[in-house]
Amino acid sequence: MTYSIIIPVYNRPNEIQELLESLTRQTYTRFEVIVVDDGSTERCNDIADHYKNELTLSYFWKENSGPGLTRNFGAEKSSGEFLIFFDSDCIIPDHYMETVNRFLVKNSIDAYGGPDKADQSFTPIQKAINYSMTSFLTTGGIRGGEKSMDRFYPRSFNMGISSDAFARVGGFSKMRFGEDVDLSLRLEENNLISVLIEEAYVYHKRRTNLKSFFKQVFNSGIARYNLTRRHPGSLKLVHLLPSAFVLYLIAAVLALPFFPSLWLPVLVLLLLFVLDSLRSTHNLGVALLSSVTSIIQISGYGSGLIWAVFKHLFLKRNDLSAFKDTFYD
Repeated sequence: MTYSIIIPVYNRPNEIQELLESLTRQTYTRFEVIVVDDGSTERCNDIADHYKNELTLSYFWKENSGPGLTRNFGAEKSSGEFLIFFDSDCIIPDHYMETVNRFLVKNSIDAYGGPDKADQSFTPIQKAINYSMTSFLTTGGIRGGEKSMDRFYPRSFNMGISSDAFARVGGFSKMRFGEDVDLSLRLEENNLISVLIEEAYVYHKRRTNLKSFFKQVFNSGIARYNLTRRHPGSLKLVHLLPSAFVLYLIAAVLALPFFPSLWLPVLVLLLLFVLDSLRSTHNLGVALLSSVTSIIQISGYGSGLIWAVFKHLFLKRNDLSAFKDTFYD
């Protein structure tokens, strides 16, 4: 089995260097790497050139179009039987490619996804954001946990798909956000097999400040509504829980002078975040930060979904997007 690793990047030369460095340490090496610079002003061609002696690597620069279409561009330049997509802010464990190859040799599938974790070298805020994006308490386990409230759909920060299946579904769509779940849903609709490989995890740095993190999850909430319109029936209870939480928070604020006890469930939830994060990270500082990032994760996603519904149903708008300066901020 041969593989093509495709990495879209936008103004993140330092991140791509860490990712490429991690790929040089893979114990399975039958893969090529395709880096596609999506209209960056801070190009990473010099960094890519540095690794051409250690990796079978191709570098391309193109006008900005967003990560989905940039991945399609990379797929057009690929030669592997299986396409693997990473975000530029990922670090790949040494065993990753060997783990994936071992699984694919034994199992006939069309696509897979893997979980993400926080490396010990990450900053406290990165670890806290990772907790809030992977915890069952905040996501229902839908991003690759052992327990899940909904079916697992591969995400593009750590996704593999056979070149045949990729061509069959037409690659990524023009969606600005949620394009990876859209692809996973089209795989399902075409009766193609997607699985979770739990051992094929990556270290995912994600956003490094709370403002960017809120923008990310707000856009994810908007994307969920767009996905529901594209794929009727894909909206599940777990997707509505954050919006219910936002509405509860609004009610609690308005009723504070009369019913202060309404804040008790919120305080209990904050305590649960701290205790659960402390159990998994063994770091009190990260655990306290996790309560903040978890509230941002839930309220950002929930308010994004509410905003999309309001904008579409009441303002009769179809351009359901926000924070569009770039697709990567």
